[in-house]
Amino acid sequence: MTSTVDMKDESRGRPVQKAKIEIVLGKTEKFDELMAAAVEARELREGEEQS
Repeated sequence: MTSTVDMKDESRGRPVQKAKIEIVLGKTEKFDELMAAAVEARELREGEEQS
């Protein structure tokens, strides 16, 4: 969602409008499974690099 908010300009002391953005994230049903697979893949790569 985007909007504007009124803020006071500190250098001039007058109100100005600033852009505001709100980003909402949500977990998918497979999030934990995908993250576990990514961690496992990274550990395998790091193990191969040390060999």
